[in-house]
Amino acid sequence: MLRLLTAILALALGHAALPAQAQNGPLRIVIDEGVIEPLPFAVPEFVAENAAAAEYARNITRVIAADLEGSGLFREIPREAFLSTVTSFASPVQYSDWKAINAQALITGAVSVDGSGRLSVKFRLYDVFSQAPLGDGLQFGGAAASWRRVAHKVADQVYSRITGEGGYFDSRVVFVAERGPKNERAKQLAIMDYDGANMQPLTDANSIVIAPRFSPTGDRVLYTSYESGFPRIYLLDVATGQRRVLDDQPGTMTFAPRFAPDGRRVLFSLSQGGNTDLYELDLQSGRRTRLSDAPSIETAPSFSPDGSQIVFESDRSGKQQLYVMPASGGEPRRISFGQGRYGTPVWSPRGDYIAFTKQNKGRFHIGVMRTDGSEERLLTASFLDEGPTWAPNGRVIMFTRETAGTAGAPGLYTVDITGRNLRKVPYQGQGSDPSWSPLQP
Repeated sequence: MLRLLTAILALALGHAALPAQAQNGPLRIVIDEGVIEPLPFAVPEFVAENAAAAEYARNITRVIAADLEGSGLFREIPREAFLSTVTSFASPVQYSDWKAINAQALITGAVSVDGSGRLSVKFRLYDVFSQAPLGDGLQFGGAAASWRRVAHKVADQVYSRITGEGGYFDSRVVFVAERGPKNERAKQLAIMDYDGANMQPLTDANSIVIAPRFSPTGDRVLYTSYESGFPRIYLLDVATGQRRVLDDQPGTMTFAPRFAPDGRRVLFSLSQGGNTDLYELDLQSGRRTRLSDAPSIETAPSFSPDGSQIVFESDRSGKQQLYVMPASGGEPRRISFGQGRYGTPVWSPRGDYIAFTKQNKGRFHIGVMRTDGSEERLLTASFLDEGPTWAPNGRVIMFTRETAGTAGAPGLYTVDITGRNLRKVPYQGQGSDPSWSPLQP
């Protein structure tokens, strides 16, 4: 089967991907130094196959284009440049017209809505220079109210077929929505689509909440709340809003929770008698297991995707550094050795990198390194960048950036692992502590 681009988009650190036309063959990705040249694509407005589908067709087309262009790997050719129109999903493609405007990929589609309000969207992707479809056409369906999800699913398919990487558009983010002045902010948990749409609150703003973390299936959220006056970990069901406190032991404080890859266990920090160590909790039995035992502060743990190792931050060396140890506990090994302080490590869902926050010389950075600490690369720098979270495909990171001054406010940003394509998530309001969900089922 023809492929528009080969699956070389591993996006090695320090390199960018440049599209090039292979001689007498389909397009390829060439890894080279420099800035990426986004792939030009055309997406004519999807055909509305009945009157009820007209507005959905327009909106779905725009979301698909925004998803692809927002990744930084694609550039949309404006509709004014088109030489052809698409009036029927069954019409043959006039490749010469699309080649004349330098479109390398063409996306066509059609939308219909039946009498019960069910939406149907079908699409095809074409390699213009090879003059052939790229894969088979697909069809997605769902309630009309879920049209944005359907658009994200189409964009994920296009992204995956062209790059060889998994998509990430049909995903959500749980975060701390904030409002009010810097010294008196109200905070509550909220959830939204990855692109800032469909924001919904999950908790009220009556107490401080921090560090929400999605379960591996995206249906539950762990977070820390100060509603009792001390930090306590809660487990929240996203669909029902029901919640319960975890490991509520007198004389202790619990915080920095994160799910194990199996979703049945939780890693967290527990502070008692002035000492803070890492623990694991079995959600079904309630059995608690101590994983570290040191006079230093151990916190911000994160499992490797296969569940065999844990990365965490500790000040056992005198200042915050990153360490890795077996998931069952044991002697940790230090993996961060650069200047400054390291914290909030998060293992990539692909298992190849660890993202972190770094503070050095008065600046904060989001960075990545290999799991052995090699190839450290700082992706951002600002007054305050912190709290990275990975996209489902392990190639994009979302984080919190707060501006300086008394009027400073936190916002959510994304950047890819090469340090390119820094963007603010267009959520209307203040936000911090993001956690990216897996792809939705």
